[in-house]
Amino acid sequence: MLRGFGADAVPVRRERELAEIDGLVIPGGESSVMDKLSKTFGLRDALRKAIADGLPVYGTCAGLILLSTKILDGIEGQESFGGIDIDVRRNAFGSQTDSFEVDLDVPAIGDPPLHAVFIRAPVVERVGPEVSALATLNDGRVVAVEQGNLLGTSFHPEMTEDHRFHEYFLERVRANR
Repeated sequence: MLRGFGADAVPVRRERELAEIDGLVIPGGESSVMDKLSKTFGLRDALRKAIADGLPVYGTCAGLILLSTKILDGIEGQESFGGIDIDVRRNAFGSQTDSFEVDLDVPAIGDPPLHAVFIRAPVVERVGPEVSALATLNDGRVVAVEQGNLLGTSFHPEMTEDHRFHEYFLERVRANR
């Protein structure tokens, strides 16, 4: 998807690869496994430093969890990379069978409403003073945030044909270069 917008997208699994990129997308998946793998491959501390130094990063679902400052119900020993001053609850909407779709108003990316797909999604339970909530559900729960060069969504925008969040992120990467 990112290549379709002109980005040179490459996988990052090692610290040396991190030094060669202008932005990073941390995808959905299992946040606890990503945390363990980042430790195993010696990438965690380098990621934390890159985030603190201003690397643009977009986290979707598990990626949002990993960008949070606090995981409210992580497994024992689970850590995040930090960066966005939020508290996040994993699997806040239930199991895989509780997945759902909804249209969201997201003023930062414009009209029309964004169709969002939530799969075992987290929810933001606390938003720090420097964080902007970009989208909320009708009940007020925050599902998209940004802080500085960091962007996070509880949902999976790659699951739809609406790629405005990815474009929004790539604009941030290009402006940061």
